[in-house]
Amino acid sequence: MHVAVTLGRRVRRGAPLLALLAAVLLPACGSPGETVSGGTLNTLDAERLDAGWRPLFDGHSTAGWRGYGRADVPEGWTADEGALHGHGAGGDLITVDTFGSFELEIEWMIAPGGNSGIFFRVDETSDPAYFSGPEFQVLDDAGYPDIPAVNQAGANYALHAASADVTRPAGSWNQARIVVDGRRVEHWLNGERIVAYTLHDADWKARVAASKFDQWPAYGMAERGHLALQDHGADVWYRNIFVREL
Repeated sequence: MHVAVTLGRRVRRGAPLLALLAAVLLPACGSPGETVSGGTLNTLDAERLDAGWRPLFDGHSTAGWRGYGRADVPEGWTADEGALHGHGAGGDLITVDTFGSFELEIEWMIAPGGNSGIFFRVDETSDPAYFSGPEFQVLDDAGYPDIPAVNQAGANYALHAASADVTRPAGSWNQARIVVDGRRVEHWLNGERIVAYTLHDADWKARVAASKFDQWPAYGMAERGHLALQDHGADVWYRNIFVREL
């Protein structure tokens, strides 16, 4: 998210407090062996491997990832305690690989007052990532009580609100699933489908035209692109990141 009601980047407030909370949250809200789904952390079983799934995070390194617009990984992203940890500095993290139609599963946890996002079909020729890539919003909703529904967790940021609030609170792991099949997109959160839309149809075009994205012609237009995890100045963790191409 790029934040809130003003549609600009928010100023980070209370950074020392967030850093202290972050140091406590990760060990308290999920040990290295635990997952939301009950499987083994960052591991696929033989059946899922045979079905075409593959991991995008090995649980202990940043292999397969790099910074947006750069060849290396920003210092603000590390592999800690079985999770990719964004420390709130360094810029967005993107996959080395690109994807067109795919199914993505990913677990996320945000610090209190935190804000991040998961982008797809990011075109690096447009800067920054949200100029081109649609976004699954990652947010501590409780920290933004007045934020519009289209900017809350799970939304297609600024365009489609989640149909239900199934988000677990800051400091808890949430399980997200993003399905992109051609132009059809679905957002799932904690086992429920909460957003569905079709890229480039009349409804989508009308929503884009009424939003800030109208000024960026590359938004939502790429047929293939990177996945990206947003640095928005807050501690955020991602793990159990699996993808299969459709």
